[in-house]
Amino acid sequence: MPSRSEGHAKAGVGARHDECPLVTRLFRTRLAPEKRLGTVPTVLRTGPYRAYFYSHEPNEPPHVHVDRGDQSAKFWLGPVALARNLGFSARELHRTERILADHEQELLEAWYEYFGY
Repeated sequence: MPSRSEGHAKAGVGARHDECPLVTRLFRTRLAPEKRLGTVPTVLRTGPYRAYFYSHEPNEPPHVHVDRGDQSAKFWLGPVALARNLGFSARELHRTERILADHEQELLEAWYEYFGY
C-alpha cells in the first residue's frame, strides 16, 4: 500500500452520459463487483476538471484522480492532500485542492459505496 506522499489526481473535460456531477447520483446505480473491474467512474465534474477513481485500486486509501487536458494529479481524501502531480501549476493545484475539500464528504461516500466498505 502506498504512503500518503505517493498519491495522485487527474482532471479532464467533456461530459458523457454515464457521468454525473453529483457523486451521490452516480452511485445509486450499483454494479456487481465483477462488472466494476476496468471502469473509471467519474465522481465529480466541475469547470474543466474531472475527478474519478480507477476500479482496480480498492486496496489503496481513498483518493481521486483529477484531469484537465494533459495535466493530471492524484489527491488523497480524508484529509485532502496532494499525492502526485503531473503538470498542474502550484496555483491550479491549490484551486483543485479547494474544490475537492468542498466535496470531500461526497467523494468519500462515493469511494466507500463503490468499493463496498
